Amino acid sequence: MENIRATKTQEDQWMVQNHVFRIYDLVFRLPPHAQSVNFEIRRDNHIEYLTKSLKQLGPNFTVLDANRPWLCYWIIHSIALLGDCLDDKLENDVVDFLQRCQDLNGGYGGGPGQMPHLATTYAAVNTLITVGSQRSLSSIDRKKLYVFLLRMKDASGGFRMHGGGEVDVRACYTAISVASVLNILDDRLIQNVGDYIVSCQTYEGGIAGEPGSEAHGGYTFCGLAAMVLINEVNRLDLPGLINWVVFRQGVECGFQGRTNKLVDGCYSFWQGGVAAIIQRLHLLVNEQLGLPNTFKYDYRTESDNDSSDSDGEPYSDGAASPENDVCQPMQEGKSNAFAAVGVNDNGYKFIKGPISMAPLFNSMALQQYILLCSQEEAGFRDKPGKRRDHYHTCYVLSGLSISQHSNTKEADSPPLPRDIMGPYSNLLEPLHPLYNIVLDKYYEAHEFFARS
Repeated sequence: MENIRATKTQEDQWMVQNHVFRIYDLVFRLPPHAQSVNFEIRRDNHIEYLTKSLKQLGPNFTVLDANRPWLCYWIIHSIALLGDCLDDKLENDVVDFLQRCQDLNGGYGGGPGQMPHLATTYAAVNTLITVGSQRSLSSIDRKKLYVFLLRMKDASGGFRMHGGGEVDVRACYTAISVASVLNILDDRLIQNVGDYIVSCQTYEGGIAGEPGSEAHGGYTFCGLAAMVLINEVNRLDLPGLINWVVFRQGVECGFQGRTNKLVDGCYSFWQGGVAAIIQRLHLLVNEQLGLPNTFKYDYRTESDNDSSDSDGEPYSDGAASPENDVCQPMQEGKSNAFAAVGVNDNGYKFIKGPISMAPLFNSMALQQYILLCSQEEAGFRDKPGKRRDHYHTCYVLSGLSISQHSNTKEADSPPLPRDIMGPYSNLLEPLHPLYNIVLDKYYEAHEFFARS
């Protein structure tokens, strides 16, 4: 009988599985006290690693010269998730640096003097919101940034990453996310974005970077989040998307980014964030499945007094409040000439609504993978055998936060101890899953840009 050789993909998968299972076996054979130490977040070590990196990086980082706003975001967002903040000097240094990255004609480049790019614009804006000071938020030139976003708008309905650059779902998300969080999203920016994203959903159910490509965790997050922000998420095949994402959590307990790929710690957020968003889309999922809507609330219907009927009760039939669901005319007398009131509030209404669906993944298993296989003495990594880096530290911590809060009914409610792997002191700050910004910082920015 002819011998059947394993493929390289199978060999790599078995190697990773064996490495992960050895770690689990070693830890669970330890006495209870020694075992518990392995499930603690090394918070002080992580903060020290991140803070030192923000002050000075070695010469090996010169290859990331065009990604310096990203380094700021990965580091500062991670520090915020860990419940710490920068000192005043470091805050001012970051704001000064990002101001030098801001192009005279709008948007942010990868460094001072570099051309503006949607990816680094997203990173810079999220960083400045996370810093959160008056000076930081005021440093963003929203009028010029809006003009830059319009310049990146493509005839396909999508966006280009930079002048003459590629059109993809990542560009759609970064443009829509930035415009939404800064309160400058309008009909011109939204036009045909939904058509482009829908064309990128694949037969598997996930979303590809561009039409005809393979479904991918990062692009699926970007496409889904953008569709929520433009209020067109009902156009996606949500049951198909759910079917795809739930099978991305593997036997190692972490997530893979694509079918038949290896587990990677960063997908703790990219796939975990998809699951967190879908938890708030109960009514739409039921509608697409032809099931009765037995749940009373949805993110579209419960937010504030605007979503009440004449008796003061929230809408209970699943219909969206007219004020909340459509793009409204500009508010008279407001200095922000860009604001289309309804659509700019989608991110706020979404996070203020209840979580109406059980978690779509095993959150405790994911926390186990993160704490035992991704965590190093300081910083986080992709998987055992890889080295720590700031990118994985950011998105692993973001995924850990998503996991810890996946069973809460409202974004502002703390999770129960039973939902936290390890001691309750492991608890991270909650984040807004559409923007990946710490929730308190998002609220501050929302209030600031709503009145400016």
